[in-house]
Amino acid sequence: MAATSKLPVVLYHYDASPFATKVKNLLAIKRIPHLRVEVSTILPRPDLADRLGVTYRRIPILAIGKDVYCDSSLIATVLERRFPPSEGYGTLFPARKGGGKADTGMIKALSMTYADRAVFPLAAENLPYKKFAPEFVKDRSSWLGKTIDPDAMTANQPVVKSWLVSHLALLEEQLADGREWLFDTETPSLADISVHFSWAWMQQFRSLRDLFDKSKFPASIAWITRTSEYIAKIGSQQKTVLDNISGARAAEIIHSSVWEDPKTVGFDETEAIRLGIKLHQVVSVTPSDNGKVPTVGKVVALNHEEVAVETRGSSGTSVYCHFPRLNFVIKPEPAVSAKL
Repeated sequence: MAATSKLPVVLYHYDASPFATKVKNLLAIKRIPHLRVEVSTILPRPDLADRLGVTYRRIPILAIGKDVYCDSSLIATVLERRFPPSEGYGTLFPARKGGGKADTGMIKALSMTYADRAVFPLAAENLPYKKFAPEFVKDRSSWLGKTIDPDAMTANQPVVKSWLVSHLALLEEQLADGREWLFDTETPSLADISVHFSWAWMQQFRSLRDLFDKSKFPASIAWITRTSEYIAKIGSQQKTVLDNISGARAAEIIHSSVWEDPKTVGFDETEAIRLGIKLHQVVSVTPSDNGKVPTVGKVVALNHEEVAVETRGSSGTSVYCHFPRLNFVIKPEPAVSAKL
């Protein structure tokens, strides 16, 4: 049975987003009841930019009360912290079989670097851009910071497929000792969910079907199937999706809720000095790899793992918008840049 959430949890998503699927799987494993808002696959997204003042362009985004979390790696960490197993929720960091604590640091690192930024981009190289509407290709070109050439991508797909075979070989090596889950844990960990979502997504691509050769990668294919079945089973045992609501209703729910005390994240003065910023200073926070649209607001919290800024939407009510420290750039901005 799903535990009862202490604060409203709202997921902003669209069905075709692989990263939204990843976060949906995390919410299922954690058994967290939540609301969902479906947003456009391309910009603009007024439910976020206008209503919440959050201009970050990637999806998904997750709100817990008046705190809005960006990037699936941070969302995973926050879900584990704010909805702990001790309160009846599932865990993303189960113990290893035979005793011993989970390898939390390396699981987080594998999730945000190898899974999200090594394997997934190769998967995305196989998207059939020739079949997509011009406005979608234009939007994704802006997201990547370069013009997408569907013909060039198609020509390069054999090379990309060869790289993916090498990644499958690594996965097979990890599973070769017969372990059930990647880090030999009692149940699937964040590592399994993070690596799985790209491969499960790729299984839908007709051009990649020959990758999944059971004679070459039996342990890997069995693990993909096992993880999919585990997630489906967990999902069938509980109702975690409370309702699908409009962006207007979501903003009302979020704005009428409360923040987590910023002191929980804290403010690291040493790191602030290194970054050249101060508490309550107006800054921009921008992804360093792609989707480089800055979100501007006043700094309210900063530690080694995340930064939070206060943003304000069209209603005049503010939220705290959180980003990971890794793979994001924080820069001071003129005070007039913020809607505060």
